[in-house]
Amino acid sequence: MAAKQIPGFAACKVQNDRIVWTKAFGLASIEKKIPISIDGIMNIGSISKTFTATAIMQLWEKGKIDLYADVNDYLDFAIRNPAFPDKPITVFQLLTHTSSIIDGEAYHHSYACGDPTVTLYDWIFDNLNKSGKYFGNGSNFHAFAPGEKERYSNVGFGLLGLIVEKVSKQPFNIYCRNFIFKPLGMNKTGWFLSEVNTDKHITPYAFVTKENRNDLLKDKKLFAPQSTFEINSFAAHCLYSFPNYPDGLVRTSVRELSYFLRAMINGGTLNGVKILNEATVTKMLTLQIEGNNHRGLCWEKSEFKTAEKTISLWGHTGGDPGITTYLLFDPIEKIGIITFQNNATDGTSDIARKIYIEAK
Repeated sequence: MAAKQIPGFAACKVQNDRIVWTKAFGLASIEKKIPISIDGIMNIGSISKTFTATAIMQLWEKGKIDLYADVNDYLDFAIRNPAFPDKPITVFQLLTHTSSIIDGEAYHHSYACGDPTVTLYDWIFDNLNKSGKYFGNGSNFHAFAPGEKERYSNVGFGLLGLIVEKVSKQPFNIYCRNFIFKPLGMNKTGWFLSEVNTDKHITPYAFVTKENRNDLLKDKKLFAPQSTFEINSFAAHCLYSFPNYPDGLVRTSVRELSYFLRAMINGGTLNGVKILNEATVTKMLTLQIEGNNHRGLCWEKSEFKTAEKTISLWGHTGGDPGITTYLLFDPIEKIGIITFQNNATDGTSDIARKIYIEAK
């Protein structure tokens, strides 16, 4: 933590249906000297996509979504890659990052302090419909056809969230509260700041160096007004958001995220409450693309070697200004780990693996 300038680090290890190890080091708030804990709330970045995928698969189980259907079947406006107007984009392609949708310039400029002021519907329309104000010449799409290549897409998961809204006839955040968070007992979890206790929110930080100071100043709008950006100091980010929130804005704690992890480890069920069928979880944790060794339905497979064996884990990571998160698990051994840290620095994968192997 000292070497990487990480103010706070919190983690847990799960086995079967319980937490078997937790640790928390450092601070959730440097200014207020508040210790970080496994009950502190933080935006978890792209681990959020696994919740969006869960919502889609719940509706798939009910026969309300066809994974291979044209996304336009669920919308009241049209989305097509303009270079391939006759090739539909499917729900499956969105889940596997093969949709040909790009995170364009508007996405990178959409971060702002506070909750989103643009609706998910307006955001997706403006980026992906040819009449939208950010569509331009179609620069939000790759030059290859949908289904042709895997290229990670945050905006694609915003579109999945909108499909959930349209099919379920309720706002995406409310759907998740009703069908994922509350059933699992994640009562302090939400997508928006207005849904969580911001007094418990872990502050995200950047450590200012000579090398990164100018880049941080370019994003000054994402920092607290009192930030001075002095060299070798921490600058506190504001609590920010973006309109494409289904790709990365779940705000939860290590403890409550462990409820979701435990449900996935145990075939979609926790404490007798089922959020997914076991067969659906197995489907999500199965490689989906021929010749691709890591992509399930949203979930990603990774491997690392120890002296004795090769360990295969399914999971997702998250990274955004001032945060890095890990959620990894072995569905066979039924062991998983979660890590939160409030500075977006690298090197966490080695720590996560060490926790997986050694923590008791």
